[in-house]
Amino acid sequence: MAGCNWVLFEEDIERLNATLDVFLNETDAQCVLVIDKGGHLIAVRGLTDSMDTASLSALAAGAFASTREIARLIGEPEFSVLFHQGRREHIHVSLIDGDTLLMAIFDDQTTIGIIRLYAKDTEEEIARLFVEVKRQRQRGATVLKELGGARVDAPFRPA
Repeated sequence: MAGCNWVLFEEDIERLNATLDVFLNETDAQCVLVIDKGGHLIAVRGLTDSMDTASLSALAAGAFASTREIARLIGEPEFSVLFHQGRREHIHVSLIDGDTLLMAIFDDQTTIGIIRLYAKDTEEEIARLFVEVKRQRQRGATVLKELGGARVDAPFRPA
C-alpha cells in the first residue's frame, strides 16, 4: 500500500496533537497513535516511553489489513474497528479515513464505551484536518505548475 503523498506542517501537527490531547483527557487512555495503513507512525501522544511505537504501528496496520480480508470473505466491505482485550491493557484501533488509523491503548480505568465514543469524534476531527491538508497541498502544487511547471521540469528532461 502506498504511503502518504502529503506533508504535515508545524501548524497541522499542532492541531493534530491538540485533537489527540483532548481524546486522552476525555478518555484517560494511556496513549493514542495515528498510523497510516502502511504502518508508519504519523503522530503519538501520551505515555509511550516503554513502548516500541514503530513496531506497534506496523503490527496494528497489518492486523487491520488482515481483518479487511476477513470482512471481504464474509461479504462486508470493511470492518471499521478492531478491539483487543487483555488482562490489564486493551487496544482499540479504528479507521479514520481511507489512509489512516487511530489506535488507543488503555487500561481498566476507562471503558471501551468511553473510548469508542470519543474515538468517533476524534476520527472525524482528524479526517477533516487531513482533507484540509491534502486540499491545501494540491492547490499549492497547481499554483507551482501554473507559475512555471515547464521551466521547472526543463532541467530534468532528456536532452
